[in-house]
Amino acid sequence: MFIYGIESSIYVEKKKAVALLSGGLDSTLAVKIMKEQGFDVKALAIKTPFCDFDCGHGCGFKVMEVADRLGVDIKTAYLGDEYLEMLKNPKHGYGSGMNPCIDCRAMMFKLAKEYMEEIGAEFVITGEVLNQRPMSQNKKALKIIEKEAELEGKVLRPLSAKNLEPTEVEKKGIVDRDKLLSIKGRSRKIQFKLAEELGIIEYPNPAGGCLLTDPQFSRRVRDLFEHNDKPSINDIELLKVGRHFRIDNAKLIVGRNKDENEKIEALALKDDILLEARDYKGPIGLVRGSIDEEGLRLAASIVLRYSDAPKDKEGVITINREKELQILPINDNIISRYRI
Repeated sequence: MFIYGIESSIYVEKKKAVALLSGGLDSTLAVKIMKEQGFDVKALAIKTPFCDFDCGHGCGFKVMEVADRLGVDIKTAYLGDEYLEMLKNPKHGYGSGMNPCIDCRAMMFKLAKEYMEEIGAEFVITGEVLNQRPMSQNKKALKIIEKEAELEGKVLRPLSAKNLEPTEVEKKGIVDRDKLLSIKGRSRKIQFKLAEELGIIEYPNPAGGCLLTDPQFSRRVRDLFEHNDKPSINDIELLKVGRHFRIDNAKLIVGRNKDENEKIEALALKDDILLEARDYKGPIGLVRGSIDEEGLRLAASIVLRYSDAPKDKEGVITINREKELQILPINDNIISRYRI
């Protein structure tokens, strides 16, 4: 504009907000809604050992692409050993499996708070929908999570805001509450319609997500914690591949295909034992933990069972590709006793 013949420009800096972005539809919508209110949204994507944004499936698989399409800067963070420590005994317990939803969200919110303070943002945005998830998205849980993260009144949930108490930015008029929504429950019809209206075409199915809700995977985690006081990220990565068997204080992981065999071999540590059929195509087996000769023979018989070797004849299993052991494949009626 011109003032007394002098050209002048007035620049008003946009208010900043940090959005927890998973790559799923709900968090995508939350970001889009707040951008349309004129906020400078900075995304934060958080990876745990059980819920990746680069694992090849689930919401987080394409989170970088989602951020790019939304036109927002994205920062990534990782919760590793500290997450495992929490998982052993979560303050607020587990969900249907080994999923510590409330404690997990609180850890993520703490990271969001740090980032918010680092960049001078006003508040945190999430795509949470009231009562969509029974454990972590009811009103009581939402309040607990905010309190644990010291973010009370600073977490805005645009999709469900009108079902919740106004946040600080709503009370101050920084955010227009009238432009927020009142979605609740598990139906996603409103989200699908809103996505269409906002031109959001690509988004993943809600399936996928956290491995800790899967019953079989939860059994594996529980077994690991029962036999290992200090599990490592490497131990967790092994839980994601193969068939798992418990042989006293040792565990046997048997690959199911070429890719799993390669991953098992890549994850092997110096004290692990690798087992493989010498004369037949088949899996790699990895033994981790203390095992005696009888246990090793049992492990070898299981590995041979999943190879192309005849089920009624002895075969040779190599031990670390050096020693050899002649053994019969285990009987199918017995193998279930050891499966995790």
